[in-house]
Amino acid sequence: MARPRAIRGQDRGCADLMRVVVHAGFHKTGTSTVQQTLKRNRPALKPYVRSVLKGQMRDLLHAARGYSTWRDPFTLDKFSLRFSDLLARVSPKANQTLCLSAEELSGHLPGRPDLPDYGAAPVLAAEMARVFGITFPDGDLVFFYSTRSEGWLRSAYWEHVKTSDMTMTWEAFAETHKDASNLDDIVDAVSTAQPFPVHRAALEVSATVPGGPAAPLLRLCSVPDQAIDTLAVPLRANAAPDDAVLLALLAANRDYADRDARQAAKQAILKAAQESDRD
Repeated sequence: MARPRAIRGQDRGCADLMRVVVHAGFHKTGTSTVQQTLKRNRPALKPYVRSVLKGQMRDLLHAARGYSTWRDPFTLDKFSLRFSDLLARVSPKANQTLCLSAEELSGHLPGRPDLPDYGAAPVLAAEMARVFGITFPDGDLVFFYSTRSEGWLRSAYWEHVKTSDMTMTWEAFAETHKDASNLDDIVDAVSTAQPFPVHRAALEVSATVPGGPAAPLLRLCSVPDQAIDTLAVPLRANAAPDDAVLLALLAANRDYADRDARQAAKQAILKAAQESDRD
């Protein structure tokens, strides 16, 4: 049976001119810093941007992560309907760009079992493009991806060590998932999969400019440079702990089979590291 294609339509008249910028990834490319910049500077950005972050689209992100795991038509339909619902309930004011920023819009971080790369990202982007085109036939949709070359795979590995029960060595992870770091190839695939413009910015470059990693995204949202230059840019968000802490987390994953005991041990390690940083 073919997958259902119906999407709830909207009747908004001139709202068909809605402009949406989707920042859909990737993990470990400065996305947390981008989102903190959007959150911290909401008043200054209000004339230009209506931002929607992770906490405002939990159900949508749950479906995106699910599809990246299972790649099944049912979960993709769920994602489509939840994206349609989001467009229906979030209305930017006149002259505002609607900015959706969440790396999980491209699915889970690669490196989980049976998840070798961001292969789901082009499918999810194509589905967002399809839904948007039905909902706002005259609207303007832009995709934006932050990328990273230097150190991405190692950062992804330690994120898994920190947040999951991964016990694999770095060397084994790097060999198994060596192709996952080809983020520009995924952006190219997104461009091919759907008709709307796709932009990218490398963290190695964006982290060095006024406004930090959020600057390229904000320019796509029509925020003028003079406004970007005055924003409060947070220190690097979600930075990895130092190597000693990471190795202790890896040891905890190996030493504790019980999930609750493992989580308690890892929380104690991270708390001790935070207290040490404050001393």
